[in-house]
Amino acid sequence: MSEETIARALDSDAPLTAAVHQRDIAHEVAEERGWHAAALVGRTVTINRPRAELYAFWRDFRNLALFMENVESVTPGDNRRSHWVVKAPAGKTVEWDSILTEEVENKLLAWESAPGADIKNAGRIEFRDAPPGRGTEVTATIVYDPPGGDLGKLIAKLFQKEPKIQARRELRRFKQLMETGEISTAKTPDAAPQG
Repeated sequence: MSEETIARALDSDAPLTAAVHQRDIAHEVAEERGWHAAALVGRTVTINRPRAELYAFWRDFRNLALFMENVESVTPGDNRRSHWVVKAPAGKTVEWDSILTEEVENKLLAWESAPGADIKNAGRIEFRDAPPGRGTEVTATIVYDPPGGDLGKLIAKLFQKEPKIQARRELRRFKQLMETGEISTAKTPDAAPQG
């Protein structure tokens, strides 16, 4: 996925136009890779932390399970490969190996799932300086071959695992973790045992 391809998919002056661009780019990516279909997710968040700090945290792939709700673990292999275990609906998990395809220190990480992955995917995370005093703009772009086509997307939505929803939540959780050191939850603390 080239920068030009991503820019075309995400740059637009109107939401409908952006959706059409994203659909077209996803179709193009599916054809390039020989996938059944593809869906494109792109989100940006501004985090009030230095770019180098955010990049270093993300580059240690084990950290991703700290804020990605459905990621059980990411185990680094060699410098370019990692193994992912992700929760799926109905108490199941999916696993794949991911290969780092591009890396520009403090700016960019791009990856693609290795052949034979349960969920074929590719993506990139970009780190750019925000306006002075605002920190860093972090943009995540992911393209994936939805399991089970349209039916798989519907089931995923029902279980709140749809990647567009998850991408927005996970970037917010990343922002909270990096700015405050913790992730807020809606859960109430357990009552103290009485005795």
